[in-house]
Amino acid sequence: MQRELTVLAAEQFDVLIVGGGAFGAAAAWDAALRGLRVALIDQGDFGGGASAECFKMVHGGIRYLQHADISRLLFSCAQRSALLRIAPHLVNPLPIVIPTYGHGRQGKALLAAGMFAYDLLTLRRNAGIEDPSRQIAGTELMSRNRVMELFPELEARSLTGAAVFQDGQMYHAARLVLAFVKSASSKGAVVANYTQALEFLWEGSRVCGVRARDCAGDGEFDIRAKLVLNAAGPWADYLLQDVRYFAGHRRGHFSRDACFLVDRKPRSKYALAVPGWSQDSDALVSRAARHLFAVPWRDCTLIGVWHRLFTERPDAAQVEESELDAWIAEMNDAYPALRLTRDDVIYANCGLVPFGDASAGGDASAGGALSFGKESRFIDHRAQGVAGLVTLIGIRYTTARGDAAKALDLLLEQLPSAPGPAPTADTPLAGGDIADFAALQVSARRAVPQAVSARTLSAWLRNYGTEYSELAALAHTPSLTQRVADTDTVMAEVAYAVQHEMALRLADVILRRTDLGSGSHPGEPALTGVALGMQPLLGWSDQKREEEIAHTQGALRRHRAAQPGRNGARQ
Repeated sequence: MQRELTVLAAEQFDVLIVGGGAFGAAAAWDAALRGLRVALIDQGDFGGGASAECFKMVHGGIRYLQHADISRLLFSCAQRSALLRIAPHLVNPLPIVIPTYGHGRQGKALLAAGMFAYDLLTLRRNAGIEDPSRQIAGTELMSRNRVMELFPELEARSLTGAAVFQDGQMYHAARLVLAFVKSASSKGAVVANYTQALEFLWEGSRVCGVRARDCAGDGEFDIRAKLVLNAAGPWADYLLQDVRYFAGHRRGHFSRDACFLVDRKPRSKYALAVPGWSQDSDALVSRAARHLFAVPWRDCTLIGVWHRLFTERPDAAQVEESELDAWIAEMNDAYPALRLTRDDVIYANCGLVPFGDASAGGDASAGGALSFGKESRFIDHRAQGVAGLVTLIGIRYTTARGDAAKALDLLLEQLPSAPGPAPTADTPLAGGDIADFAALQVSARRAVPQAVSARTLSAWLRNYGTEYSELAALAHTPSLTQRVADTDTVMAEVAYAVQHEMALRLADVILRRTDLGSGSHPGEPALTGVALGMQPLLGWSDQKREEEIAHTQGALRRHRAAQPGRNGARQ
């Protein structure tokens, strides 16, 4: 991928997509696959907002049984299946244990009935997924003894066993966004990060592009397009402030969804669901409280999710120290044997997603009933007399591909002869053409120089899929097989990120292109080593290099990863 701003300024595109998170990236891939001339821009890095900071779950919609919303259930399940098909290196099944106690709402019978009903409704959930290890298994009932073997610290009184269902989990959320972007680029889309849409361009009451600013350089320029999809997430509303055209538009409610990573090595492959303090007020059938999850992710445990009504500007969203203390208290109340302390927390993430109304100030920790956001927001601005524009504010990463297709269908109604749907549910993303992941591991070990360790190669296959071969070619240069400090990331990944994946800043490489910052602070030597490797590739001065290190330190502090974590958390 090359950042070709001159091309953006010189051409007229069929579709311009503003926002390079999961929804915008998926829309760019979809539109490019339809044969359209596509442009995609983001004011920051691709996937740098809520998409990168999500809980890394790929939801199959089982929770919607509680709402008797079968259409959303089936849609979510189809989206999970699609991601397992098209990105098998980045998405895999995750078994989740829900303990059962006594009878009634907390008992095994009611829970199992719901889960078996879900299995029947989703009989085709594994269609087109050839590798058995990547298929979503049906409901499993677990005995009390087996539950205690897996989670011996659980409260044993009245425990009757558990029901187990499977969902999906992302290995690297930001790289899944990047896979969509790279796929769109490979089909001719012109993509550019650090390119901010300042305002719409107009022809009468029709949007015909945006005035853009180069955030990585200097200057402003126009990008012209027949149609514009505003997919800028929580920033989308800020492009709709011109009262001449968008009179009456009001910014919707947003939730700041948050989770944290703790320094606890998982005992097994199973995640655990435990009741928290909040309730879903819209559920028709519910257990005592909405579940919190303790999820194995790499070598640590990921815990969440907490929701809070958020009314400030998106840039201000972060996790406060006092909130972290409250969440630790709630998790320890729900799962006392964890005995979490602040020192156990090595990372905290948060992002903004559409939200419903809420009581108790919209704070889950207050014990109030919450009205959670249910669906993505689609705004066809023709209803306001504005042509050429559709706004999509997505709610769940899982549904990004499907919701992007819906938004494009709506937008393309305004073309005289619009192309039909694209086969995005079955066409592998960049690196995702993998029928058997185990077979890929065997063949890759033969093809990659022995200087590349087994742990490094494993990370390559998960992050890059079949594109690992491009890294392997770089690895024939000895200096590029050097490890970054004491991590399993090597300098070939740094060079590849800059030369082929549009990494412009140190934080892009640390947080979104490699595994270096995915679990904890990678350490000062790692930051310095990567910055030194990027400096000649990007023509940085020594001052610019130090500024990039300071900026990345600030980003890591915002994640509460101010001190280097244990090495295992990063792998």
